[in-house]
Order: sequence, then C-alpha cells, then structure tokens
Amino acid sequence: MAKRLFDVGVSTAVLVICLPLFLLTAIGIKLTSPGPVYYRAKRVGLNGKMFVMHKFRSMHVQQDHRRTLITAVKDDRVFPLGRWLRRLKIDELPQLYDVLRGEMSLVGPRPEDPDIVKRHYSEEQLATLRVRPGLTSPGSLYNYTHGHLYLSDHDVEKTYAEKLLPVKLSLENVYVNQAGILYDLAIIARTVWVIANMACGRKHFQNPPEMRKATSGSLQISG
Repeated sequence: MAKRLFDVGVSTAVLVICLPLFLLTAIGIKLTSPGPVYYRAKRVGLNGKMFVMHKFRSMHVQQDHRRTLITAVKDDRVFPLGRWLRRLKIDELPQLYDVLRGEMSLVGPRPEDPDIVKRHYSEEQLATLRVRPGLTSPGSLYNYTHGHLYLSDHDVEKTYAEKLLPVKLSLENVYVNQAGILYDLAIIARTVWVIANMACGRKHFQNPPEMRKATSGSLQISG
C-alpha cells in the first residue's frame, strides 16, 4: 500500500511539473517525423498480464516489413530528435500515466515484449513478473549505461537475448528479492544521477552495485 501511494503521489507531481516538456516534445515529434506522438507497446506485466505501455515515439513509422524488437546502437529507424529523447529518457515519461493506472510502478523490472518473454525467459527469470514492472530498475539502468557494448552487432536480437537479457534479468531478480521503499528511493536517486551524467556527455559507467549478487561464474559481463 505504501509503495502504491508513493507511486501515485510522485507520478502525479511529476506529470504536472513536466506538462510544458510534454507539450514541447509532442510539437517536436510532429515537426520532425510524420506519425503519431505516442508509441503504444504491448508488454508483459504483473503476474504475466499483458498491458499497453506508452512512450513518446522516437522512431519513424516503418514503411517496410522490417520488424526488429530490439533497437541497435545506430538504428536508422530512430530519427534525430528521437535519439535525443532516448538518451535523456524523455521518451519514457508517458509511462507515468501507466503508473497512475496501476499497470506499472516507478521502480520495478522493466517490462519486455511478450515474444521475448515467451522465447527467452527461464523459470527463474519469470520470477521478475511477481512485482509490477517499473520505469527504472537495476536492470534498466545497466541496459542504459552498458547496452551500447552489446547492441552494435548485426544480429541485434540474438545478441540481446543471449548476452544482455540474462544480465538484466539477474539484476532484476536482485531487486525483486530486496524490494522496499528505501531501496526504491536509492534507485530513483541513482537514475537521476545517471541521466544527468548522460546529459553532460558521460559515456562510461561502473557496473551497478547489484552486479556481485546477480552474477555467477558462467555469466560474461561487460563494463
């Protein structure tokens, strides 16, 4: 109950404060890339329930039949403003609405595409679905700061599934096992710090503090 009240209170406040930013972002998207302002993505949420997650659109509306679930480092589907929105995580702000409607939390494992969950999650990794997915988490922060080390290959989906996803989900399991309000506050503070450093041009980050608990001898870690 305390976590839900915290989610609703903070999300409402941030949405009100960020209304001018929402308006400017919407105008910028409309002026730079034809198509809708928002992108609605099917994701797997709490206890495996499907829901629609909202983002500011950062990719061109595809005119061909190419469909890649994972975005590569230099993905040409991302338009210039969209690249900037993704770098500063502004594209994720509409998910505050998903928090208000109870599909997401401020902090929790990042929700994945149903196809990725179906094809690549092990029984142990499905444990990350025991809590509401979130805007930020140890796994999503690792993806944000280290994803470029993995996602430059030609077969980006295969690389993501085999190399990056297992690391992310191991970090998410650490969160699930230790979840609490104080831990959430620490992750939110870490997220703000990382985004601020990204905005200032920083490219290299240390592994998250959860990494020691998350990894085993057989897992290959970058960073």
